[in-house]
Amino acid sequence: MSTPFDLPIELPRLAASMLERVRQQAPRVHCLMNTVVQKLVADGLSALGAIPSMTSSSDEVQDFARKADALVVNLGTLDKQRREAIGLALDIVATRAIPWLLDPAHCDYSPMRVRFAQDLLEHQPTALRANAAEYELLTVPDRVVAVETGAVDRISFAGRMVMVASGDPLMARVTGTGCLCGAVIAAFLAVDDEPHAATAAAMVVLGVAAEKATLRAGGPGSFEPALLDALAALDGEDILERAKVTG
Repeated sequence: MSTPFDLPIELPRLAASMLERVRQQAPRVHCLMNTVVQKLVADGLSALGAIPSMTSSSDEVQDFARKADALVVNLGTLDKQRREAIGLALDIVATRAIPWLLDPAHCDYSPMRVRFAQDLLEHQPTALRANAAEYELLTVPDRVVAVETGAVDRISFAGRMVMVASGDPLMARVTGTGCLCGAVIAAFLAVDDEPHAATAAAMVVLGVAAEKATLRAGGPGSFEPALLDALAALDGEDILERAKVTG
């Protein structure tokens, strides 16, 4: 699906509109998530206005996936049980055609994880979120929105790229903000049928929230709760004022 408008110009407005839709529709995002960061991700989705769920039990994961509006597959703390749960959840996603996102967390540390991530990409996730070290190890199919996060986030799809410079260096000093990023993208994918625009809008919203949080934070310890507060309080005016987007 192509984006029929000038995305870099329209993105701040679209991000503000999609944030309101997330709050109104309260999409349910099921997260097969790194166990280290589950609470931050759940709290972040709740602050945003979405509904998180987290189980990776093979006995329950398909039931949760059937009720989800979007799925996040995060490869942090990967083990046999999680690989099985991922396969079971994706079986349900394939029958329901809901959006899903792959986060190949720490695949740059493990050749096995790279192979698993590449296999999952063949299942055509709606989006991939990866840092630069992870991203360069993977071949992303053309129909997957590809997000390479960094000081400037690069969101590419179908030969088009949008760059989002909103954010703050403190994000890199709090474990789990990247994982939360993937979950926020999934929430936005659940409320809009333009995957490139929805993914880029999510990056803008999280980046602007991080900038607002930094105004209150004295360091990484106070940044995390400040980020949750900023996500809950963020409004369209904040986004239009602070969004830093180029094409």
